Amino acid sequence: MTTRTTTIIVLILITAATIAGLVFWNQFPEQMASHWNANDQVDGYMSKFWGVFMMPLFSLGLFLLFLVIPNIDPLKANIAKFRGVFNLFIAFIVGFMLYVHALTLIWNLGYTSFALSKAMLPAMGLLFFFIGYLLRQAKRNWFIGIRTPWTLSSDTVWEKTHQLGSVLFMLSGVLAVIGGFFGGMIAFWFIMVPIFGSAIFLTVYSYVLYQREVRS
Repeated sequence: MTTRTTTIIVLILITAATIAGLVFWNQFPEQMASHWNANDQVDGYMSKFWGVFMMPLFSLGLFLLFLVIPNIDPLKANIAKFRGVFNLFIAFIVGFMLYVHALTLIWNLGYTSFALSKAMLPAMGLLFFFIGYLLRQAKRNWFIGIRTPWTLSSDTVWEKTHQLGSVLFMLSGVLAVIGGFFGGMIAFWFIMVPIFGSAIFLTVYSYVLYQREVRS
């Protein structure tokens, strides 16, 4: 996907989210539900202004940051090698955030009969699955991927760590989708254990690979 196409898609999504908030402005409560615990119970609120506009603004800021990163990375030539996949990732992450925002708006309009985790986790699983695909394509750089002191010090360690990381993130995505069928605390464990477990394992794995490379 080209940067131009990504920009158009993202701006359309953010504009649509903003317009939706304005259209239903008078139907939202002054204090909007903004956070749910692992049991799908509301445990946080924010003012209507921030409930409607915070996520679109945050998404816009994140998008602009993603546009800057490839230009300031000392290894930007490596990012250029997988820029199309990275652009697709940008569209995915913004789309996911605004999907969660849409669920929040729907809930605050009074449609509270659904479990937020069941609605959110399949989309999160898809996002993690795509991140796994991105990891498989990523070349060594300072901003995108599994950045440990050892992956950043060796192309070989980077490649091997990201090949394994790709598989683990895709599996985590599948487990997140499965967790969405359960909802609540069970879903929480289906997403947290695989992701944190993968992150810890890959950090150790990259260290071990680097030590083997140095000693060989």
